[in-house]
Amino acid sequence: MWALFAVASAVFLGTYDVFKKLSLNQNAVLPVLFFSTLTYALIFLPFVLLSDYCPGFLNNTIFFVPSVPSLQHGFFFLKSLIVTSSWIFAFFAIKHLPLTIVSPIRATGPIWILLGAIVIFSEHLTIIQWIGTAVTLLFFYLFSLAGKSEGFHFATNKWVLFLIAGTLLGSVSGLYDKFLIRNFDRMAMQAWSSIYQVAILLPVVLFLWYPKRSENTPFQWRWSIPMIGLFLVIADFLYFYAISVDGSLISVISALRRGGVIISFILGAILFHEKNVRQKGWMLLGIVTGVIILLFGSK
Repeated sequence: MWALFAVASAVFLGTYDVFKKLSLNQNAVLPVLFFSTLTYALIFLPFVLLSDYCPGFLNNTIFFVPSVPSLQHGFFFLKSLIVTSSWIFAFFAIKHLPLTIVSPIRATGPIWILLGAIVIFSEHLTIIQWIGTAVTLLFFYLFSLAGKSEGFHFATNKWVLFLIAGTLLGSVSGLYDKFLIRNFDRMAMQAWSSIYQVAILLPVVLFLWYPKRSENTPFQWRWSIPMIGLFLVIADFLYFYAISVDGSLISVISALRRGGVIISFILGAILFHEKNVRQKGWMLLGIVTGVIILLFGSK
């Protein structure tokens, strides 16, 4: 059953990227990010309020949000800061890059998490992990060569560098999530971090974007904007629930969830008529294969 939750999480996560592309095309980035994040937070707000003021209503359910001591709020705020920084870079990149370029780069996330774990937690790679890492990096290099045919030079293109920065920060968030899940309630973590993300983005929108809105791309409200927050909430909830089920295998869940990039790649190719799909598809398949080998080699 937990594997089905992981697959469902991957489907929602892949579609979430498509909604981002639909929302960001010819649109202002920061208000799109703000309103999608606000949607995410508003979904959790009723559970926070009901858990505080009517605890008997949600108690002993998977939707209950326990009270959080002041110190814990600091940990959740730090998570929000990391995630928001990652999203700002990623949203700007997704606006300017094809999804068939975005998906393979985002698929390399586990590599950076693993390298971070080696540095921070002094972890050691198994032979299988080394093979997975080598396969992933090889296909990522080949993919960077393929990207040049479309004019995207990975070492110099601003938006590619933004996407890599967003992916690296997302990997930092993933490492931090491991610590948070071990020590704090997952619903409290999701709910409060989403609320703090809105608090961080609100002054950014009010003081950085709004005064100069006439000088940049105008903001257009689209139905796809709240769908970004909705689909991410569902994807994250299914993922965290899957790893909380007794007997679940985190390596299998992570591999299945990583399959979301295949969905965003396919939908991006179909909906946006992007170029060189077959060549980039083989590169993506190689990267995902390396990631799967890497994840199954993890203990």
